[in-house]
Amino acid sequence: MKKLVLIFILFGTIFSSFSQEKNEDPVDKIKEFQEQLNEEYLNPKESPLSEEERLTFKGHRFYEVDTSFIVEAAFVRTALESPFRMQTSSDRRPMYVKYADLYFTLKGKELKLAVYQSQTLKEDPKYFDYLFLPFTDDTNGKGSYAGGRYIDLKIPKEGTKKIILDFNKAYNPYCAYSGGYSCPVPPAENHLDLKISAGVKAY
Repeated sequence: MKKLVLIFILFGTIFSSFSQEKNEDPVDKIKEFQEQLNEEYLNPKESPLSEEERLTFKGHRFYEVDTSFIVEAAFVRTALESPFRMQTSSDRRPMYVKYADLYFTLKGKELKLAVYQSQTLKEDPKYFDYLFLPFTDDTNGKGSYAGGRYIDLKIPKEGTKKIILDFNKAYNPYCAYSGGYSCPVPPAENHLDLKISAGVKAY
Protein backbone atom coordinates (compact mmCIF):
# COMPACT_ATOMS: atom_id res chain seq x y z
CA MET A 1 0.00 0.00 0.00
CA LYS A 2 2.83 2.36 0.89
CA LYS A 3 4.49 1.62 -2.46
CA LEU A 4 1.26 2.44 -4.29
CA VAL A 5 0.97 5.75 -2.43
CA LEU A 6 4.58 6.61 -3.28
CA ILE A 7 3.95 5.84 -6.95
CA PHE A 8 0.93 8.17 -6.99
CA ILE A 9 2.94 10.90 -5.25
CA LEU A 10 5.82 10.51 -7.72
CA PHE A 11 3.46 10.55 -10.70
CA GLY A 12 1.69 13.59 -9.32
CA THR A 13 5.00 15.42 -8.89
CA ILE A 14 6.13 14.63 -12.44
CA PHE A 15 2.76 15.61 -13.88
CA SER A 16 2.76 18.84 -11.87
CA SER A 17 6.28 19.75 -13.04
CA PHE A 18 5.35 19.00 -16.65
CA SER A 19 2.19 21.09 -16.39
CA GLN A 20 4.08 24.00 -14.84
CA GLU A 21 6.71 23.88 -17.59
CA LYS A 22 4.07 23.66 -20.30
CA ASN A 23 1.96 26.44 -18.79
CA GLU A 24 4.86 28.64 -17.70
CA ASP A 25 3.97 32.31 -17.87
CA PRO A 26 5.63 33.87 -20.96
CA VAL A 27 6.31 37.04 -18.93
CA ASP A 28 8.30 34.95 -16.43
CA LYS A 29 10.34 33.51 -19.32
CA ILE A 30 11.07 37.01 -20.62
CA LYS A 31 12.12 38.23 -17.17
CA GLU A 32 14.39 35.20 -16.86
CA PHE A 33 15.94 36.02 -20.25
CA GLN A 34 16.57 39.61 -19.12
CA GLU A 35 18.19 38.49 -15.87
CA GLN A 36 20.44 36.00 -17.66
CA LEU A 37 21.50 38.60 -20.21
CA ASN A 38 22.42 41.06 -17.46
CA GLU A 39 24.38 38.37 -15.60
CA GLU A 40 26.25 37.47 -18.77
CA TYR A 41 27.35 41.09 -19.26
CA LEU A 42 28.63 41.23 -15.69
CA ASN A 43 30.70 38.08 -16.22
CA PRO A 44 34.22 39.01 -17.38
CA LYS A 45 34.50 35.70 -19.28
CA GLU A 46 31.43 36.45 -21.41
CA SER A 47 30.93 40.19 -21.40
CA PRO A 48 31.86 42.50 -24.32
CA LEU A 49 32.17 45.32 -21.77
CA SER A 50 35.50 46.59 -20.53
CA GLU A 51 36.39 46.16 -16.86
CA GLU A 52 35.59 49.82 -16.23
CA GLU A 53 32.22 49.53 -17.99
CA ARG A 54 31.30 46.40 -16.03
CA LEU A 55 31.85 48.24 -12.76
CA THR A 56 29.24 50.83 -13.73
CA PHE A 57 26.90 48.48 -15.63
CA LYS A 58 23.46 48.51 -14.00
CA GLY A 59 21.74 46.26 -16.51
CA HIS A 60 20.36 46.63 -20.01
CA ARG A 61 17.58 49.00 -20.89
CA PHE A 62 14.64 46.97 -22.13
CA TYR A 63 11.40 47.93 -23.76
CA GLU A 64 8.39 47.18 -21.60
CA VAL A 65 7.50 43.50 -21.80
CA ASP A 66 4.75 43.19 -24.40
CA THR A 67 3.23 39.78 -25.09
CA SER A 68 1.72 41.06 -28.33
CA PHE A 69 5.25 40.69 -29.70
CA ILE A 70 5.12 36.94 -29.10
CA VAL A 71 3.85 35.29 -32.28
CA GLU A 72 3.44 31.81 -33.67
CA ALA A 73 5.20 31.53 -37.01
CA ALA A 74 4.96 28.96 -39.76
CA PHE A 75 8.36 27.26 -40.01
CA VAL A 76 9.08 26.51 -43.68
CA ARG A 77 12.32 24.64 -44.30
CA THR A 78 14.26 26.01 -47.28
CA ALA A 79 15.70 23.05 -49.14
CA LEU A 80 18.74 23.02 -51.42
CA GLU A 81 20.12 26.32 -50.14
CA SER A 82 23.81 26.93 -50.83
CA PRO A 83 26.11 28.15 -48.04
CA PHE A 84 27.09 31.80 -48.37
CA ARG A 85 29.45 34.24 -46.70
CA MET A 86 27.48 36.59 -44.46
CA GLN A 87 28.49 40.23 -44.34
CA THR A 88 29.82 41.45 -41.00
CA SER A 89 31.01 44.73 -39.53
CA SER A 90 34.59 43.70 -40.40
CA ASP A 91 36.34 41.85 -43.23
CA ARG A 92 35.35 38.51 -41.67
CA ARG A 93 32.82 36.56 -43.75
CA PRO A 94 31.53 33.52 -41.80
CA MET A 95 29.72 30.75 -43.65
CA TYR A 96 25.97 30.44 -43.11
CA VAL A 97 23.13 28.72 -44.89
CA LYS A 98 19.55 29.89 -45.02
CA TYR A 99 17.74 27.21 -43.03
CA ALA A 100 14.07 28.27 -43.05
CA ASP A 101 11.58 31.05 -43.61
CA LEU A 102 9.24 32.15 -40.85
CA TYR A 103 5.80 33.43 -41.86
CA PHE A 104 3.76 35.28 -39.25
CA THR A 105 1.30 38.09 -38.58
CA LEU A 106 2.27 40.98 -36.32
CA LYS A 107 0.35 44.20 -35.69
CA GLY A 108 -1.96 43.33 -38.57
CA LYS A 109 0.87 42.83 -41.07
CA GLU A 110 1.80 39.62 -42.89
CA LEU A 111 5.57 39.27 -42.44
CA LYS A 112 8.45 36.96 -43.23
CA LEU A 113 11.91 36.50 -41.74
CA ALA A 114 14.70 34.15 -42.73
CA VAL A 115 16.65 32.14 -40.17
CA TYR A 116 20.20 30.98 -40.76
CA GLN A 117 22.50 28.21 -39.53
CA SER A 118 26.19 28.77 -38.90
CA GLN A 119 28.25 26.20 -40.78
CA THR A 120 30.83 26.33 -38.00
CA LEU A 121 28.51 26.06 -35.01
CA LYS A 122 26.55 23.15 -36.45
CA GLU A 123 29.69 21.01 -35.99
CA ASP A 124 29.70 21.82 -32.26
CA PRO A 125 27.65 19.34 -30.15
CA LYS A 126 26.48 22.25 -27.96
CA TYR A 127 25.16 24.34 -30.85
CA PHE A 128 24.26 21.84 -33.59
CA ASP A 129 20.57 22.82 -33.35
CA TYR A 130 21.22 26.57 -33.04
CA LEU A 131 19.54 28.96 -35.49
CA PHE A 132 20.40 32.60 -35.97
CA LEU A 133 17.81 35.32 -36.64
CA PRO A 134 19.28 38.77 -37.35
CA PHE A 135 16.78 41.50 -38.22
CA THR A 136 16.28 45.23 -38.56
CA ASP A 137 13.14 47.28 -37.97
CA ASP A 138 11.89 50.84 -37.75
CA THR A 139 13.19 51.40 -34.20
CA ASN A 140 16.84 51.07 -35.28
CA GLY A 141 18.66 54.27 -34.43
CA LYS A 142 15.47 55.54 -32.78
CA GLY A 143 15.44 53.59 -29.54
CA SER A 144 17.16 50.36 -30.50
CA TYR A 145 20.69 49.76 -31.81
CA ALA A 146 21.13 51.21 -35.31
CA GLY A 147 22.74 48.04 -36.66
CA GLY A 148 19.80 45.76 -35.88
CA ARG A 149 19.31 43.02 -33.33
CA TYR A 150 19.41 39.24 -33.03
CA ILE A 151 17.17 36.45 -31.72
CA ASP A 152 18.40 32.94 -30.89
CA LEU A 153 16.26 29.99 -31.93
CA LYS A 154 16.58 26.23 -32.04
CA ILE A 155 15.68 23.80 -34.80
CA PRO A 156 12.21 22.49 -33.94
CA LYS A 157 11.50 18.79 -33.68
CA GLU A 158 11.21 16.96 -36.99
CA GLY A 159 7.76 17.39 -38.46
CA THR A 160 7.04 20.58 -36.50
CA LYS A 161 5.62 23.28 -38.74
CA LYS A 162 5.27 26.06 -36.17
CA ILE A 163 7.71 27.96 -33.98
CA ILE A 164 7.27 30.62 -31.31
CA LEU A 165 8.95 33.91 -32.12
CA ASP A 166 9.38 36.24 -29.13
CA PHE A 167 10.70 39.69 -29.98
CA ASN A 168 10.96 40.47 -26.26
CA LYS A 169 14.11 38.31 -26.43
CA ALA A 170 15.78 40.41 -29.14
CA TYR A 171 19.29 41.41 -28.07
CA ASN A 172 22.10 43.59 -29.38
CA PRO A 173 25.21 42.37 -31.21
CA TYR A 174 28.47 42.89 -29.33
CA CYS A 175 29.26 45.71 -31.76
CA ALA A 176 26.64 47.81 -29.97
CA TYR A 177 29.00 47.88 -26.97
CA SER A 178 32.48 47.93 -28.49
CA GLY A 179 34.09 48.53 -31.85
CA GLY A 180 36.47 45.61 -31.44
CA TYR A 181 34.02 42.93 -32.54
CA SER A 182 32.99 41.45 -35.88
CA CYS A 183 29.20 41.18 -35.99
CA PRO A 184 26.93 39.74 -38.69
CA VAL A 185 24.94 42.40 -40.51
CA PRO A 186 21.23 41.51 -40.87
CA PRO A 187 20.55 40.70 -44.54
CA ALA A 188 18.25 43.09 -46.41
CA GLU A 189 15.53 40.42 -46.65
CA ASN A 190 15.22 40.55 -42.85
CA HIS A 191 14.00 44.12 -42.50
CA LEU A 192 10.60 44.54 -40.86
CA ASP A 193 8.71 47.60 -41.98
CA LEU A 194 7.30 48.38 -38.53
CA LYS A 195 8.51 49.26 -35.04
CA ILE A 196 9.56 46.29 -32.93
CA SER A 197 9.35 48.06 -29.56
CA ALA A 198 10.35 44.96 -27.63
CA GLY A 199 13.60 43.46 -26.42
CA VAL A 200 16.85 45.29 -25.67
CA LYS A 201 17.14 49.01 -26.34
CA ALA A 202 20.26 50.82 -27.56
CA TYR A 203 23.18 50.74 -25.11
